[in-house]
Order: sequence, then C-alpha cells, then structure tokens
Amino acid sequence: MSRAGWTVSLLCMACALAGAAGESSDDDLRTLASWMCGSFSSAQQAQDDSGFMDIRLRMVRVWPERHDGYWLYVEQATAWSQDEPYRQRVYHLTHVGADLFQSQVFELADPHRFIGIWRTRDPLTGLSPDSLEARPGCAILLRKHNDVFTGSTLGRLCKSSLRGAAFATSEVEVSATSLMSWDRGFSSTGEQVWGSEMGGYVFRRNGDFPLEHAGCP
Repeated sequence: MSRAGWTVSLLCMACALAGAAGESSDDDLRTLASWMCGSFSSAQQAQDDSGFMDIRLRMVRVWPERHDGYWLYVEQATAWSQDEPYRQRVYHLTHVGADLFQSQVFELADPHRFIGIWRTRDPLTGLSPDSLEARPGCAILLRKHNDVFTGSTLGRLCKSSLRGAAFATSEVEVSATSLMSWDRGFSSTGEQVWGSEMGGYVFRRNGDFPLEHAGCP
C-alpha cells in the first residue's frame, strides 16, 4: 500500500474505531508498553552496516499510578555520548479502538535537567502531563498484526523545522525483542533533508538495564 493509502486507511480506522477500545482486551496495550519499555541498542546494525550509527535508546515508565494508558520517558543518544542525548520525549500509549493503538509524543520544558533520569527509581516524580508540550500531528498510530505492532505518523501532519525541514515522518515496528524506528525530515517540496535514506534503525533489547528498574508493565 502507498504511503497515501496507508494514511487514509489509518485515518478512516481512527474515526470508525475511536472509543471502541473495549472491544479488545487491554492486554494488547500492556504488551505494547512492555515491549517498548527498557534499554535498546543499534550496535549490531552499526557493526553490520557502516551507514548506521550505534545509538542507545532507553524508555522507562513514568506515573504508574495513572489509569489513562501508559506513559514512557524516552532518551536517545549515540553510544559515545550517552550523557548528551539528542532526543528526550514522553510517549503516551493508549488503545484507541480494536487493534489500533496510539503513541502520542510530548516534549519536556528544559529537557537537559532530566538527562539520565531513566536511571532513577521514580523518573519525572513531581511533574504531570499538564507540564508537557504536545507535538501536534506527530502521534504514531499502530496496528497489531500477529506478534508485531507496526505504524507511522500521518502524512505531513508532523511539522518540523530541523535542518530546513517542513515536516517529519516516523515509521515504527515493535516486537518482543526489537524496535525499528525510521525518522525522516522533508522539505515543503518533499525532498528528504535529514534521517536515514537506507531504512530504519533496528534497536535490539539489551541487558544493561533491568526491566524491573524501568518499571516496565
């Protein structure tokens, strides 16, 4: 299916299925959250293909007392500069209907003060979702098929000014052992201006951070 077709299909499903989450067990949402939560590395991909860097990705659960889905603090950095992450986000995972799930993306005010907070027992204690800034149009919609969740942002809705971009896209695939993420920025004419041109980064789960410490569901 073309990107346009995939976008229209997801939009139609989102409209038709919104509010129907009760039709499917939230065990699926818990599974998605648990598969995304933890410590990941693209070291193997970087070793096999010099076109990719060794990136470390950490996602830990925050605000476990909330009952509106799952909230994850996300930190992403190169292996050689892990104390200087180039991305810090909060993801809100919800079940929006049948086999459709949403990962809404939020930014933190003054994110540098939270660097490395994934190592603590109760990250982002003292903050609440009200203190976050949503990134309109940048939510990722995912569908579960067999044992994999796959999805993407929708069309050109995720605005970006990074390196001359007008909009950004993200494609994601989540399984029990790995996470594929392909982030790209495009100009207003559709020319790619940042991100991998060869495909997504493949992050494999590693054991350098205990899942129980990450508060994973």
